[in-house]
Amino acid sequence: MTTRRAALALALVTPAIARAQPAWRPDRPIRLVVPFAPGGATDVVARALSETVGGLLGQTVVVENRAGGAAGLIGSEMVAKSAPDGQTVLLHSNAHVIAPNLVARMPYDVLGDFTAVAHLGRVPQVLVVNPRLPITDMASLLAWLRANSGKVDFASAGIGSGNHLASEIFRAAVPGVQMEMVQFRGGGPAMAAVIAGNAHMCIDPIASAVGHIRGGTVRAVAVAGPTRAAILPDVPSATEGGLPAWNAEAWFGAFVPARTPAAAVAALNAAFNAGMQRMAPRLSEIGVEVQPQYATPAAFEAFVRADLPRVAAVLQAAGVRPE
Repeated sequence: MTTRRAALALALVTPAIARAQPAWRPDRPIRLVVPFAPGGATDVVARALSETVGGLLGQTVVVENRAGGAAGLIGSEMVAKSAPDGQTVLLHSNAHVIAPNLVARMPYDVLGDFTAVAHLGRVPQVLVVNPRLPITDMASLLAWLRANSGKVDFASAGIGSGNHLASEIFRAAVPGVQMEMVQFRGGGPAMAAVIAGNAHMCIDPIASAVGHIRGGTVRAVAVAGPTRAAILPDVPSATEGGLPAWNAEAWFGAFVPARTPAAAVAALNAAFNAGMQRMAPRLSEIGVEVQPQYATPAAFEAFVRADLPRVAAVLQAAGVRPE
């Protein structure tokens, strides 16, 4: 039902945007930059949308992974300093608003150096463990963590990622337990470490974790927040498991360099929204929920501005400081 309502809302919004936009089309393949390693949730969303968006724009969309730096700093900086012609697009997660809380001397301004194009949906986070561990639910996880305090390897997708934010919220929700946060260059490598037994657990957006959960290479313990995810109906929520303080989700969005012509922003916005509409069934299968209330560039920019102080408060409470 939620997917149908989202698709209907986008169906009403997208034609209106398309009618209003001046004519603009890319004159060469578009670079869709993902500032994380392949296999993570941001990469999954980018690759799910690239072909459809490219078809709508009449050009190939090439997904380019530029991993490195806190919160995807390297890929984001590259896009911020690219020509503002609509040909280079950043597909980022909520790590975009995490970065200023980690890096004292940012090489770009999250708001000033980018123009928001389109909100591409939200996805709940899920905590998974290596299936060889004696953990089946939140109660057994908490008991195991307390019994092994100081010996727990907690894989993270890298400092400043959305996974890192969700992990810090989790650590704050279980005071007194010592966990070693092991940083990897993206969600894919972090998940691989848990599968191989080189780390005990990690938190990942359902979009990239669901295949591993269904394949049995990791075991899902709980979904962050108060409710279960429709795509994983048998996995309890954190609130159900007795940990209501663990509430975190990821979001994804498209950005271009500041000063990109309004015609290009409008055309990209229409293409990404139409792509989300067409791909809604596929995206819902990996847990991505479309949020049509943020369909316009202005609405998405307002969303980002509001999320910056919220994220800052969470990280400051967790003791994270810019370095």
